[in-house]
Amino acid sequence: METITIQYCFTLPDGSQEVVHLKLDAQKLKLLDNTPETLPSWTNLDFHQCPICPLTIHTHPSCPLAVHLVNVVKPFDRLLSYEKIHVDILMEERSISQDTTVEIGVSSLMGVVMATSGCPHTAFFKPLARFHLPLESAEETMYRASSMYLLAQYFLKKDGQDVDFELKGLTKIYHNIQVLNTAIANRLRAATKTDSAINAIVLLDMYAKTLTHVISESLDELRYLFTPFLMENAHAIKDKTQQ
Repeated sequence: METITIQYCFTLPDGSQEVVHLKLDAQKLKLLDNTPETLPSWTNLDFHQCPICPLTIHTHPSCPLAVHLVNVVKPFDRLLSYEKIHVDILMEERSISQDTTVEIGVSSLMGVVMATSGCPHTAFFKPLARFHLPLESAEETMYRASSMYLLAQYFLKKDGQDVDFELKGLTKIYHNIQVLNTAIANRLRAATKTDSAINAIVLLDMYAKTLTHVISESLDELRYLFTPFLMENAHAIKDKTQQ
């Protein structure tokens, strides 16, 4: 089975290191070998279960997202969210190194874990996980998420399905993610002693809220990037009217 590997290496304030290895099924984009032998009670599906969760405890005794967060939360539970750390991210295509804070580093790691965890609501972000951009800014998230969604519409159109160029579906996805983030934060409050993991989720939620607002504004903040396309189209229309 072909796999994709991503390694996050955190250098902590005391000089020690925490290394998190992620291995993904390259086709299904599912996180592999990341389930702890013993699951804490806060991973039970019915513990602060997300109100929009389509799963039942009969088929899924544990929340798939929470299960995969156990190994992410545990190493950082002795740190506060604002503490300074250094993080190196190693991927097959590139390596990224940055001085940052615990909440930002853990938030980046959580993003790819959540997308590949098996949660039905985060599965839409598997394309972003495949082309993971660690430590991305809000503007980069905005560009990547909207581009991903519009490419999905291209494939739907090729399959003869209805398409959504108004991005209403993307807005719904992000509204659901905000509900999910609240439920996960409630789980983590019971699971952690410090605020590092909770604030990492809060940071992801801020991005979700920002993108929802930007979509409602028709993504005009990104329009300037496409000036060459818009100018070419304008010239084509002008030439056509002059014929």
